[in-house]
Amino acid sequence: MQTLTLGFSPCPNDTFIFDALVNKKITVGDWQFDVVLEDVQTLNQWALEGKLDITKLSYGVLPRVLDEYCLLKSGSALGTGVGPLLICLPEQETQSVETSTIAIPGENTTAHLLFSLAYPDAKNKLFMRYDAIEDFVLAGKGLGVIIHENRFTYEAKGLKKIVDLGDFWEKKMNTAIPLGGIVMKRKFPIAMITAVENEIRESIRFAFSNYPQLNDYIRMHAQEMSEDVIRKHIDLYVNDYSLNLGEAGIAAIGELVSIYRQTYQISTPVRNLFAE
Repeated sequence: MQTLTLGFSPCPNDTFIFDALVNKKITVGDWQFDVVLEDVQTLNQWALEGKLDITKLSYGVLPRVLDEYCLLKSGSALGTGVGPLLICLPEQETQSVETSTIAIPGENTTAHLLFSLAYPDAKNKLFMRYDAIEDFVLAGKGLGVIIHENRFTYEAKGLKKIVDLGDFWEKKMNTAIPLGGIVMKRKFPIAMITAVENEIRESIRFAFSNYPQLNDYIRMHAQEMSEDVIRKHIDLYVNDYSLNLGEAGIAAIGELVSIYRQTYQISTPVRNLFAE
């Protein structure tokens, strides 16, 4: 039996999506999964290195890995009202973003791309794990771009929103925000890639059939999140786009790839997003 390495984050949206697949609650093909859970910036770096067969990544790094990986049409996180937030202490609300130090959850993340689109002149960036950024801001060290469950916790800690970077994207591009997707190495046969894509879709359907019940797999990786925050996380990031990107989702990703190429002045042709 063939073993496929599979990486995704411990965030509730990913454990919700992959639980049935990796814990054998659904039928899969003649292969098994060797699973690793890591933060998204680590997964982005591993994607650049071609380390895993199948991996979650930020759409902000997708254009750099398309020679080796193709995008799957299931498992993605896209939507409206789901983007990163730029936050600060109350006394920093009038501070210039362009001259401030900004904590960002990884250089190759979609959050960084969206921030750069909104604030092209901001240069003082620090890249760190997403779950360290609230504390960075609370310590008065600078502003921060937050993602994931921190969207639901920053206000209770007394922090303020400067701008919703997702809202900026939606108004400028008139598409959903492509946050993260699932890719698989192109070296595998197209029939196998399609089968894995369908298995992820079936895993999501299985998860929804039992929702809003939360199982132990989701809870054990959710750190100290309350069940309310876990459900808000799932509700925000797992939706119809996760089941199937569809034309609208593909168009949104195409816009992001185009913005990436303009931002980083890339002129070489971009490879097809999907298996060929």
